Amino acid sequence: MAKPVTLVTFVLPAAMRRWVNDQNEVRVFAVAASDHGPPTLGRALDTLRRTHPSLEERLRDEYGHLRRHIALYVCGANASGLGGLDCALPPGAEVYVLPALV
Repeated sequence: MAKPVTLVTFVLPAAMRRWVNDQNEVRVFAVAASDHGPPTLGRALDTLRRTHPSLEERLRDEYGHLRRHIALYVCGANASGLGGLDCALPPGAEVYVLPALV
């Protein structure tokens, strides 16, 4: 059985576009960790690390945690309230990357 896959669109603020050739969004595939689980935000970031490592470094720290000054919104909801990196991604998910207000 194949692992579930979904296309994820990361929508970027102007300050982060320099690491992706001034694109305002980046699309990657998120592949679930198992045959039965959904693709997650963490798995989408794992793919982003391979395709755009400079951008991914600005989103996660050296331990793989989301950086304090970054907020990710999955389909309009703050990912921290949806399970953080374990947040399940629906098909065609949009992830908005925003500077966090601390």
